[in-house]
Amino acid sequence: MNANVDTTALNRPVTRQTFDEVLVPTYAPAAMVPVRGAGLDLWDQAGKHYLDFTSGIAVAALGHCNPVVVEALTRQANTLWHLGNGYTNEPVLRLGLALTEATFADRAFFCNSGAEANEAALKLARKYAHAKFGPQKSRIVSCYQSFHGRTLFTVSVGGQSKYTEGFEPLPPSIDHIVYNDIASARAAIGDDVCAVIVEPLQGEGGVVPGDKAFLQELRDLCNKTGALLIFDEVQSGMGRTGYLFNYMAYDIIPDVLTSAKALGNGFPVAAMLTTHELAATLNVGSHGTTYGGNPMAATVALTVLETINQPAFLARVKEAGGKLRSTMEKLVGDYPQVFQLVRGAGLLLGLVVTDAWKGRSKDIQKAAEANGMMVLIAGMDVVRLAPALIVSDQQIAEADRILRKSLDDLLKA
Repeated sequence: MNANVDTTALNRPVTRQTFDEVLVPTYAPAAMVPVRGAGLDLWDQAGKHYLDFTSGIAVAALGHCNPVVVEALTRQANTLWHLGNGYTNEPVLRLGLALTEATFADRAFFCNSGAEANEAALKLARKYAHAKFGPQKSRIVSCYQSFHGRTLFTVSVGGQSKYTEGFEPLPPSIDHIVYNDIASARAAIGDDVCAVIVEPLQGEGGVVPGDKAFLQELRDLCNKTGALLIFDEVQSGMGRTGYLFNYMAYDIIPDVLTSAKALGNGFPVAAMLTTHELAATLNVGSHGTTYGGNPMAATVALTVLETINQPAFLARVKEAGGKLRSTMEKLVGDYPQVFQLVRGAGLLLGLVVTDAWKGRSKDIQKAAEANGMMVLIAGMDVVRLAPALIVSDQQIAEADRILRKSLDDLLKA
């Protein structure tokens, strides 16, 4: 570093209290502050070790500081950072080729987050319907308890009122159906619908897998009405369920797919994937983003994609997912007063609490953290596990040990 550069600000001591003093209070982070990670291991400011079964909310699929990803990012950081959308670049072209070759899609649009990918998908659907059928075909159908992002548009499409309170008036022509309820879907999806957006595996809504019959009915209704079927695979994609994308497990092909989170293993990048016909709707100037598809993000994403999209890697994810599920089902059976069932797919599982423990998933999360394990919640009634896809059998056994100790601590208290 240049000797004349003042590094005081870079090295200034900060604590969890600093968050309360200078950051907008949109989160309530844990008391500890992680400072270093490797694989599924994290250490906080005090040097305490944690087994990370969150992977940054299903983001660090290859683990923290994965050496292959670090090498790719470092190499690109010393080559070319950013150009702006007046120019293309080699890494984004390679990434676009790789994603379209690996999926149903012909075209890719790159942006920075799942919300942006879903925003692009919904704008595409509206614009396509207006051009082909007229402005009367504009209604969007989503599911209750879904989560599609935090922009005003995507948070309105997500069916959770707690995220929209105080932001009214909300965008119009958005309706919601009951997840996995075919009758609800049939009643809502008519000729004025331009898009149906669904998570094939609901994440924030409680780790709820989609029924194949329900997802197939959505496909059939979209075919019948001319609506676009959008699969939000921001959380369920990139190998999380043992398939590159979860739609492959159902053999149901959407018109549009969105990906983010694990696509960059922690580097901000997202993609909207679609067909030639639909992509032509978003012509020059109709949509865009400053950072989307920049060389650094594209290089990281391509490295992640090439690592995950290997038969042996995906087979191991399925094996590890089966091991984690059987381990957690035994834990649930041994603690029937706390948990009632395990649900999910692959390495995205939810432990649903009993009626007696409703509203207390956060207590379990805090107890696990005190014992050196990081877990997620999905609402107040589900403990969510989303370890890196490289999780070992030994780490699954360690997670079981820590969770059991944490539950014992809570039951004694």
